[in-house]
Amino acid sequence: MMIREAVLTTAMFEAMRQAAVQLPPDVQAALEQALAEESDALARQHLEAALENARLAAAGEGLVCGDTGFPLFFVTAGSRTVIQGGFGTLWRAAAAATARATRENFLRPTMVDPLTRDNPGNNCGPGMPKIELRFAGDTDGLEIVAAPKGGGSEIFGTFYRMLFPADGLEGVKKFVIDCIRQGCYAGKICPPAIVGVGIGGTADLCLRLAKEAAVLSPVDRQNRDPALAGLEAELLAASRRLGLGPMGARGVNAVMAVRIRKALTHTAALPVAVNAQCLVGRRWRAVVTAAGRVRYSGLPADPD
Repeated sequence: MMIREAVLTTAMFEAMRQAAVQLPPDVQAALEQALAEESDALARQHLEAALENARLAAAGEGLVCGDTGFPLFFVTAGSRTVIQGGFGTLWRAAAAATARATRENFLRPTMVDPLTRDNPGNNCGPGMPKIELRFAGDTDGLEIVAAPKGGGSEIFGTFYRMLFPADGLEGVKKFVIDCIRQGCYAGKICPPAIVGVGIGGTADLCLRLAKEAAVLSPVDRQNRDPALAGLEAELLAASRRLGLGPMGARGVNAVMAVRIRKALTHTAALPVAVNAQCLVGRRWRAVVTAAGRVRYSGLPADPD
C-alpha cells in the first residue's frame, strides 16, 4: 500500500491550518499557568490578549497570531513507507498545501526573495516551504508536524556560538541565559518563549537540534535524559530570575520551557545554538497511515 499524493497534500494543509488557528494544549496550559503567576498588570494584559486571540481563532475568528512566518514541515517516515511518486512528492504536496493555506488566509504571504524582496504571494519558492525528513521505526505511515514559525522568534531568537571545550557546562549555561536575556528584552521574540538549545554536532546540526527542540518538544514533558532534564530545569529557574516577563514586561515568565537536544561533536569543539519559539507555540501533527487514514493532534509523538 502507498500513501497517495492527494491524501498527503490534504494532511499537510489541514495540519498547517490547525496550527494557525489552535494553540497546542500544552502551550495553552502553560500560558494559563503563567497568567496565574504574574502580578504585573502589563504582563497579565499581554497573556490575557494572547489567550483571547486563541479563543477567537478556535471559534473561526482570525488566527492565534497574524505573523504566520515561515512554513515548516517536520516529516518522519517509517522503514516501510511508500509514497505515490516517491519521496519527492513530499515537496510538491507541501508546496500545494502551503499555497492553499495562504490563499485561504491561514498563512500570511511573508516569504520573499532575500535580495530583491520580490514576494511570490503564496509563500512558495526556493527553500520554502521547508521540509525536514527523517526515518524512524518499522512502519508504513508518516508523521507530519506543521509549524508556521513566526518571524520575531526566528529573527531575534536564533543564536550560535562555537565555545571552547574548556568553557564547559558553565560556558553553555552563560551563553543560553545571555541569549534569553537578549531575545526577551523588549519582547522581541514574543515571550513567554519555548527556548530550544542544541549542543554538539556540526554548526548546521547544532542549529537544527535547537530548532527542533523549540518547535517539536512538548512543554509539559520532562526530557528522557536525566542530565539534560536537570539542565533544562536549572536554566528555566535562572530565566525566572531575570526580571523579564511576558512580551518584555516585568515578571517571571519570559520562558515557558527550556528544551535541549545534543549530538556528538569533535573533540576540539563545543558548539551551542539557541532557537526560540514564540508564546503561541504553533504546531499541529498529522499521522497518515498507508490506508489513507489521517489523525490530527496538537502534540508530536516523540518529545525528544
